[in-house]
Amino acid sequence: GDGSSCGQLSGRGVCQDVLISNSTLGSQFTFVGVDDRENWPVVFYNRTCQCLGNFMGYNCADCKFGFRGPNCSERRRLIRKEIFRMSSAEKNKFIAYLNLAKHTISSDYVIATGTYAEMNNGSNPLFADINVYDLFVWLHYYASRDVLLGEDAIWRDIDFAHEAPSFLPWHRYFLLYWEHEIQKLTGDENFTIPFWDWRDAQGCDICTDDLLGGIHPTNSTLLSP
Repeated sequence: GDGSSCGQLSGRGVCQDVLISNSTLGSQFTFVGVDDRENWPVVFYNRTCQCLGNFMGYNCADCKFGFRGPNCSERRRLIRKEIFRMSSAEKNKFIAYLNLAKHTISSDYVIATGTYAEMNNGSNPLFADINVYDLFVWLHYYASRDVLLGEDAIWRDIDFAHEAPSFLPWHRYFLLYWEHEIQKLTGDENFTIPFWDWRDAQGCDICTDDLLGGIHPTNSTLLSP
């Protein structure tokens, strides 16, 4: 917003080289230099914004979770609601926001539609626009897909977003960021995503047509029309 990289003139952040861990890989992963996610993100770029204070985002223009205001100095606390305790108006707003996200192209992000190798070391860029909702579908897919080993071989032993210690922190950040992007899209900084308390559920209580979609009446492997 001040015309400088990473908002440096405003003290929001600085542009610097990406620092990655130089720790050795575990013995279970013996493949190096093939998968795009190794030493992320230097396969695609090697400088990025290091945000300062309570600022965050790819350009340090956003406030960290739990803060707001022009200088990101005002603390805020948002409480997520159990989905079955939402009023009809709250539920309708939630669905409307999701529909808006599904039909709005992200103004900030594109997605890679090919591997770095397929991009011929970057000389043949393969990127596409994506809507705000599908961006997060893609992020989840990209983090959890099988590992590329080269020569069309893949490795299915570990899904790094789920079958590893990062499962809880990765998904907590994922949901916070999704919530944040919908707040920005709608201008509703008080929006929160609901949660489903499934501890005593005997089945998929939220699998109904007015929530995530019911089960097809004649084919249990499909969603309701």
